[in-house]
Formats: sequence, C-alpha cells, structure tokens
Amino acid sequence: MNTKFLSALTATAAATALFGATAPAQAASFGTGGISFATDQEVNFTFVGTQGAFKSTLGIYEVNNSKLTPVQTLFQEIKASDNGPANEWKGTLGNTVLGSGKVAFTFLANKIYTLGLISVGGAGSKVYSTSALNSGGTQQAVFGGVTLLTALNKETTNTFQAAGQFTNGLGALFNGGASISFDDRGNETDKDFQDFTVAAEAVPEPMTMTGLALGLGGLVAARRRRRGSNTAS
Repeated sequence: MNTKFLSALTATAAATALFGATAPAQAASFGTGGISFATDQEVNFTFVGTQGAFKSTLGIYEVNNSKLTPVQTLFQEIKASDNGPANEWKGTLGNTVLGSGKVAFTFLANKIYTLGLISVGGAGSKVYSTSALNSGGTQQAVFGGVTLLTALNKETTNTFQAAGQFTNGLGALFNGGASISFDDRGNETDKDFQDFTVAAEAVPEPMTMTGLALGLGGLVAARRRRRGSNTAS
C-alpha cells in the first residue's frame, strides 16, 4: 500500500469517525423540552436508585398533540423502598426493582417522546420529564452527566436549588451517558429530585464502519482506474 493511498484511507477513516460521532446529536432533543431524534436512535437505560416514599413505575410515552400514549415500561418498583423510611426511603436493584436493571429502547425518527413517572401510595402522582406536560408546567426532572449525580449527592437542603441548570442531557447521552432524576411531588413537593434516578446512553450507529467501508471501496476503485489508465497509455 503506497503512502498516498494510506494517507487518503486515514483521512477517510478520520472523517467518517467524526461524522459518526457528531451526526446523531444534530436535530435532536433529550431534556426537559422533550425527547426526539432525526433518525432512529437506540438508547440503553440503567436503573440507578430511588429515594421516594411511593411505589413507582418509570416508562416511555409518545407525545402527539399533548396526547400521551405509553409505549414501554422501563423500571417498576415492587415496593416503595428497601426498608421503609430508613435511609431516606432508599430503594435498590434486586430489592425494590427486580431484573437486570438494564433496558434498551429505540426512539423512532421524528417522533416526540417523554419519560413518565407514575407513583402509587399516599397522594400518588404522575410527572413527566418534559416540563410542559406537567401541571403548571413545572420542572419535575433533571438531566445531566456525572456532574448531576455529584450535585444531587452534595445537596443538603430539601430543595435541589440547581434544578434549573440541568435541563439538557443530549451531550452527555452521546458522550459517556446521561443521568435523569425525578421529583415525584411527594413530601409536600420538596423538589429534591432524588425520587427516581436512571442513566441513559446512546448506542452508536453502525454508520461509522459502513462509511469507512464505503470510503475504502471508493479509494480502491479509484486506484484500479488509475492503474488501468496508466497501462492503456
């Protein structure tokens, strides 16, 4: 393989990798303004934990002109917490939530979705990750990366005062994973945003390798044409 051909192949690979890394994030939304993607996008969800006094179910809903249609349940608690009010109603995988704690879902292109948390017990409630869908348009979910979990763990007041800073998890979704945490309106609407927490990470599209293969095929074909032209002359 000559130097020019190797250089061209390297450039093609770099460009393809860059395109594959950035393309899914364009014309997309993953935050309190809604969830949508320009192309079909698979996302892996992982249960992190709960600290809510209610037995809750987290699911995905399709939004069509404010009409909500449930499409998939992600995680469901079989009881409110591990040991009642101990440890601030803490719930963990294998105790309050059964299964592997991992669920994949493919968001279809150009559809609008939201995450919904249904809580049963006490007053109960239903809140959504999309603020506009909540009663009064209130923010009931926070989106972010590792910094969000750190901020939640360091919060010392009943109210998570930094909630308004965590409204967009799109960047984290495609770069290591996003954290999403809900406030279920319990405890006199304390806004602690620790009642149900999950992580989400986008599954890379296979377009990177496909693009590389197409680029390599084009370079090989061009090289053969040049060889044929040189032989004919």
